Amino acid sequence: MTILNQLIEVETEQGINIYNITPQIEALIASTSIQNGQVLVFSRHTTTALAINENEERLLEDVKVFLRKLAPESERYLHNDLHLRVVPEDEPMNAHSHLMAMMLSTSEVIPIVDGKLALGTYQSVLFFELDGPRKRTVFCQISGENIVLSRH
Repeated sequence: MTILNQLIEVETEQGINIYNITPQIEALIASTSIQNGQVLVFSRHTTTALAINENEERLLEDVKVFLRKLAPESERYLHNDLHLRVVPEDEPMNAHSHLMAMMLSTSEVIPIVDGKLALGTYQSVLFFELDGPRKRTVFCQISGENIVLSRH
């Protein structure tokens, strides 16, 4: 079995944004000889997340509204009492972003079949920025076999 580790870099914009990183993952897989296996996609930040869902503009706007209702930025959060803890000078008041991230997921595992992601028709791998703008990285671990299995 082969195991390869790669990073995807995402430059994000202000606020809550959702990025389709499926093409970057597909490119990583295409650059390997792995035909059958899986890819682990892992968000390396506490205010970002991942999900597999439909990459449809109006749905993504609905998701942003839903997340803002779950953890409104205007609420009072203990994490935002920056004067009560040791923090860097540029530390944002971002408790709401941490809470949103906890309601989502930090990773997804997607099968690779015949060198391609085995996603369904409307499925995409979505990266959620909940506290942008930032430079982010997504860790991808591709594992599997370099052979094509024959189908009988």
